[in-house]
Amino acid sequence: MKTALIHGLSTCLLVLAAFTACAETLPPGVMRINGTAAPALQLDNIDGEAYDLEATHGHWRFVHFWASWCGPCRKEMPSIARMATTLGEGTLEIILVNTAETEDEVFTFLGIVAPDLLPLMDTDGQVTEVWQPRGLPATYLVDPSGRIQYQALGGRAWDRPVYLEFLRDLGTPTPQND
Repeated sequence: MKTALIHGLSTCLLVLAAFTACAETLPPGVMRINGTAAPALQLDNIDGEAYDLEATHGHWRFVHFWASWCGPCRKEMPSIARMATTLGEGTLEIILVNTAETEDEVFTFLGIVAPDLLPLMDTDGQVTEVWQPRGLPATYLVDPSGRIQYQALGGRAWDRPVYLEFLRDLGTPTPQND
C-alpha cells in the first residue's frame, strides 16, 4: 500500500513538472487571463478625435490606464514612449487611457516625458470604471478578435528586451497542425 501511494505521488509530481515546463513563459508581472471580451472603449483623444476599440479588430492592442498623479505611472510612461519607438508602427496598437484628469494636466505631463504619445481622455473615469483595473497603472493586451489575453498591473520597464520580445511575438502567428 505504501509503495503504491509513493508511486502515485511520484507520477503526479512528474506530470505536474511536465505541465509546468510546457506552460507559457511570461515576462515579470504579465499574467495570462481568461480571454474575456474586452469592454467597450469609446473615447476622444486629447486632440478631440474619436476612438472606438471595437473598430480596431485584426491586430493586438496594448490598452494602458494611467494618470499623471500616479507615481508608478510617471516612472513608467517614458519606457512606454521608448517601447513605441522601438516597436514601430504595425507591431501593436498602443492605446493610452488617461483616467479622470483635465487636458491641461495631461498635456503638461506628456509634453515633458512623452511628447509623441497621444492619449485618450477618460475625463469622468467611466470607461476606466467599466474596465475595472485594480489600480494604476494597468495594462491589458487585447488580441485581434477583441479578447483580453494578458494583463499587467503596476509599472514596468516596457522598453526592456524581455517585454519587447514578448510584445513582438504577440503578432507572430502560431503554427497550425493540419
